[in-house]
Amino acid sequence: NDCPWEKDVEDVQKVCDKLEIEFRSFNFEQEYRDKVIEYFFAEYAAGRTPNPDIMCNKEIKFGLFLDKAIGLGFDYIATGHYAGIGITNHESGIRKFELLKGVDPKKDQSYFLYTLNQEQLSRSLFPIGEYTKIQVRELAREFGLPNAEKKDSQGLCFIGHINLRQFLKQRLPERVGKIVDASGRVIGTHPGAWYFTIGQRHGLRVGGGKPYYVAQKDIIGNRLTVTRMEYAGLVHHTQAKINDIHWINKTHELPFKCKAKIRYQQAEQNCTIRRCEKQGTDTLAVEFSEPQFAPAP
Repeated sequence: NDCPWEKDVEDVQKVCDKLEIEFRSFNFEQEYRDKVIEYFFAEYAAGRTPNPDIMCNKEIKFGLFLDKAIGLGFDYIATGHYAGIGITNHESGIRKFELLKGVDPKKDQSYFLYTLNQEQLSRSLFPIGEYTKIQVRELAREFGLPNAEKKDSQGLCFIGHINLRQFLKQRLPERVGKIVDASGRVIGTHPGAWYFTIGQRHGLRVGGGKPYYVAQKDIIGNRLTVTRMEYAGLVHHTQAKINDIHWINKTHELPFKCKAKIRYQQAEQNCTIRRCEKQGTDTLAVEFSEPQFAPAP
């Protein structure tokens, strides 16, 4: 009920009327349910913290929608992402496409587009990636677009704002479990470990004084381990292991130094990428120069 899709359709129609261009609509509701919502529930059920916007971009916007556009004879799709695309021309004549950050640091969405491949980038345009949000609104007013003052979209991709616990309860029922501190002492109860994420502070209903943060989750045992910030070792980590690695345009030789972030709008952090010798060739280790707060699987 919180998804304003009807108002969105109305706004798009008004813009198309203003620009005198055709408006077409395609219904990918079932595919979205199968590819994004199912992933969302499955990850929480497994004790992980999913990012449905990344999956939505991969499967829907730059998957089904791009394929639909090409099938209709179009050369490109253009989206409103704050990001950019760079092109490198090699001596062999092969063009390589790069995913670039948007110029507006507060709106940069390259973080949500890392799964895009060469074919998808070669067929995509990000026309507002070189502008700030303020500049985009100014242009919309200048062109007389009826949605120039529309509020920013927030919440889950295509769903909008949700109460996470209420949403998850559709498939993941409440299961009362124990909350323990770093010493194993029971200090409270929770409605289900799968509703929480590593680093979460709100909703624990324990404390008095300094706040507690979720440091560990035991989904099978339905138990949360929490800690106060002064016990930093439980919730701050200098290493994260990653797999399902997707290189957009080239594979780097390991080890190599770069900058990375573990959540949207976090400042970039210095790190070194190494291979996990004991984990096989598909797993890498990200070693940060400074401890990071609550990297969540």
